[in-house]
Amino acid sequence: MRNREKISGNIDWVTVLLYSILVFIGWISIFTASAGEDVTTLFDTGTRYGKQLIWIGLAITLAIIIMIIDAKFFSTFSYVFYFVMLLILIGVLFFGSTVAGSKSWFKIGEFAIQPAEFAKFATALALAKYLSTLNVDMRKLKTKVISIGILIAPALLILMQNDTGSALVYFSFVIVLFREGFSGLLLIVGIIMAVLFIVTLLFSELYVIAFLLLLTIIVLVFLRKYRKLWKPIIGIMILSAAFVFSVNYAFENVLEPHQKKRINVLLGIEQDLRGAGYNVNQSKIAIGSGGFSGKGFRNGVLTRYNFVPEQSTDFIFCTIGEEWGFIGVSVLILIFLILLIRIILLAERQRSKFSRIYGYGVASILFFHFTINIGMTIGLAPVVGIPLPFLSYGGSSLWAFTVLLFIFLKQDANRLNVL
Repeated sequence: MRNREKISGNIDWVTVLLYSILVFIGWISIFTASAGEDVTTLFDTGTRYGKQLIWIGLAITLAIIIMIIDAKFFSTFSYVFYFVMLLILIGVLFFGSTVAGSKSWFKIGEFAIQPAEFAKFATALALAKYLSTLNVDMRKLKTKVISIGILIAPALLILMQNDTGSALVYFSFVIVLFREGFSGLLLIVGIIMAVLFIVTLLFSELYVIAFLLLLTIIVLVFLRKYRKLWKPIIGIMILSAAFVFSVNYAFENVLEPHQKKRINVLLGIEQDLRGAGYNVNQSKIAIGSGGFSGKGFRNGVLTRYNFVPEQSTDFIFCTIGEEWGFIGVSVLILIFLILLIRIILLAERQRSKFSRIYGYGVASILFFHFTINIGMTIGLAPVVGIPLPFLSYGGSSLWAFTVLLFIFLKQDANRLNVL
């Protein structure tokens, strides 16, 4: 038997390097978006860039601690992490503070932390633990129900905090379920529901129902020789019609006014450049003004003079777009894609099923955040208020993404010790 290398020698330093580059780009962008004309020190804790340096230092400390801890600790206590986070999420509903309309923060003086960010890695651990258990078969209904239940519980609690963006992240775990043998039918159904939701908002319910009826008739004509398929097809038509009739009710009675406004603006149903559409419009102007090569470091007018709200948090991508242009955002997107591909490749080489599933959970969460955040800054996705991983200002998001990633790196570093 060959000698096992030390854990430090097995760390995937390529991923660590990609993580470090993204964190550095994030800090530079926060600095340029929040620094005044006269900067005397980089360690001014009264500024956002000064605070972010503290968050980065603590994130590095967390990463080191994770790499020191035994890899089995995370799989052994996966359910403990998960249930503790559920209790904390419940606690936020009663004792939390409201920030930007979401009651999802614990505040102690000037310090604030958002538990919803940490619930993501806890859920990824719990799902990986359950699906890696012996005798768990994805073909069984029980396995599907429990898997979906693990995802729905934290999502519902976060939704009750009025933090829709963080709740939507849990849809990303469909990728994990699909990789582990979950039927692709769920993914298809989800896409159909999303399309029907959008179409129903754009057109009259009667027109949508008429189209579904016509489509059903055409399908039945083409499949007239296969009479066994008639009942399922008609059943799908009925369920689709019922969903269409429920869309407007849900839109009017479930969503908050600002959420409805943002969706209407995104779909072009209405324009509100001074209200719900202001952030996105200013963001697109900033990105567009960057041109091909950008205006240069600290030369972005919209960035430096705060023309774009939340430009160091949810809209940090437009800061990069204005200062570094098409070249800069292309490099950033390329780094993210390399990181995602790297994580998937590492996940596939794992000897432990738990590590592989958790790795896909990491990739899914990062992919969702990356896609939706950039999408909302360029007007392709509704503004749901989720950060860009490793770049957006804030301790909670940076720490949570760091823990999420480095737990996986620890599992990967330990892969040679798994028989």
